[in-house]
Amino acid sequence: MKNETNFLIMLADDMGYSDIGCFGSEIKTPHLDQLAQGGVRMTNMRNCARCCPTRASLLTGSYPHQAGIGAMTRPHTHPAYQGWLRDDVATTAEVLKEAGYATWCSGKWHVGGDYAVHNRDQWNAAGDERHPLPTQRGFERYYGTLCGAGSYFQPPCMMDQDSFVETFPEDYHYTDATAAHACNFIDEAVASERPFYGYCAFTAPHWPLHATEEDIAAYRGQYDGGWDALRRKRFQALQSHGLISADTEISPRDEKSYHWEDAEHPQWEAERMAVYAAQITQMDRGIGAIIDRIKAHGIFEDTVLVFISDNGGCAEYLREDGDAQAWPEIYSLPTNRGTMCKVGNRPHIMPGPAETFMSYDLPWANASNVPFKKFKAWTHEGGMATPCVVHWPNGNLPANAIQHGFGHIMDLAATIEDACGLAHPTERAGVPLQPLAGRSLLPLWRDEQEEVWTDQPVCWEHYGHAAVRLNGWKLVRTSYEGPWELYNLNQDPTELTDLSATYPEKVTELSKQWDEWSAQVGVLDAASYQAGFYP
Repeated sequence: MKNETNFLIMLADDMGYSDIGCFGSEIKTPHLDQLAQGGVRMTNMRNCARCCPTRASLLTGSYPHQAGIGAMTRPHTHPAYQGWLRDDVATTAEVLKEAGYATWCSGKWHVGGDYAVHNRDQWNAAGDERHPLPTQRGFERYYGTLCGAGSYFQPPCMMDQDSFVETFPEDYHYTDATAAHACNFIDEAVASERPFYGYCAFTAPHWPLHATEEDIAAYRGQYDGGWDALRRKRFQALQSHGLISADTEISPRDEKSYHWEDAEHPQWEAERMAVYAAQITQMDRGIGAIIDRIKAHGIFEDTVLVFISDNGGCAEYLREDGDAQAWPEIYSLPTNRGTMCKVGNRPHIMPGPAETFMSYDLPWANASNVPFKKFKAWTHEGGMATPCVVHWPNGNLPANAIQHGFGHIMDLAATIEDACGLAHPTERAGVPLQPLAGRSLLPLWRDEQEEVWTDQPVCWEHYGHAAVRLNGWKLVRTSYEGPWELYNLNQDPTELTDLSATYPEKVTELSKQWDEWSAQVGVLDAASYQAGFYP
């Protein structure tokens, strides 16, 4: 069979803008770096600031609200927030499956309803109307977790095709398994003599900090200088590589962070970042195995590989005492080693083993998101700026190129359909479908245009965090009724100077456009959102 174009989307979870080598990091990611050398780095790519909204947008080419996941996956009566993919959007897997592609997904799903990870009986909802599985939304093959997070050594809500996985060998690690199953699915696609659309959704480096001792040891001691020094080092690397301009200013240390010299437990703090770095290197090693498998089948030149993250670095701090960012009753579970996992950032215990369940916390996330400010869930740039690497040898893309044009993760669906020469369907199973909200990025990848978004704004909303962007101007706020901030990103990409008082007419113009968009996609105010949950 003559080779046709294959597509592989590789998604990292909770990984910041400067967390891979080809985007200024000290973390070793040789395989992603090689892809960047042979392809395009998009410096101005954005996601939806949170895991499941981003996944809904990526998979459907829609805004999250249009896809049914304007917030998270808790079931809601309003279609924009229902918590699972809506029937009036088509996934790229559904479109390409209909066109004859082999379709597969390995890794985190998190767009198919809510799951209580500590209550095995509630998993029985999998596959019903409110809990669609990947195999019900276009993916012929699936291996991965249905929920948002959990142990890497014994992941909850793990499915192999349509059956739950109950036990895990002692040498199991979810990151390795995600890559291994991706390789197997590629083998199956090639054996079927069909091109493939693959979606490899790693959980790494989302909390908990779980990595192997060998990978952690490679970074032990490297972060003894602390987060302030790391922020400066990464910022200089971004500038020297041409990823940000020489006149860009780094955002100041976040107001909730503090001087490294004031850290009470510096050795433990450095170890947390070492484990986080190990998780990313482990993911990169899995990506290398996938690339090797594609090359072994002789289809590397005909495969589009895209690497991206679902949101910025995560500032969540995991506690033991029932705090909103603790969930000890949910994740303190038995391990695959016959021991117990215990949630909590406890300085007297080093992170990494299966018995621990920690996060790397706000100061390190502030370094992950250099040069931007804020974090996951915020619609400031630190919450939604993502490194993006694109590689396609036979796609007429320049090598080792840096593209500064703006793109949104919802654009990937339109880009894939454009590359295939497919028109987006207007109906599926008798249900009229919404048109794609995204636009093809091929002109940016091929350096044929400087921008594809010039005549229409791009908007965001997540739990009251909101933003609208048009031609370098950005309006952003941090709460449902909070004041708008205005930034000229062409001159101030790190959002340091609020121009709302200087250009009130621009605030009026952009806020009106955001209001029109929010009405169109179904954004709710705080009271209506809280009132709409199913009992």
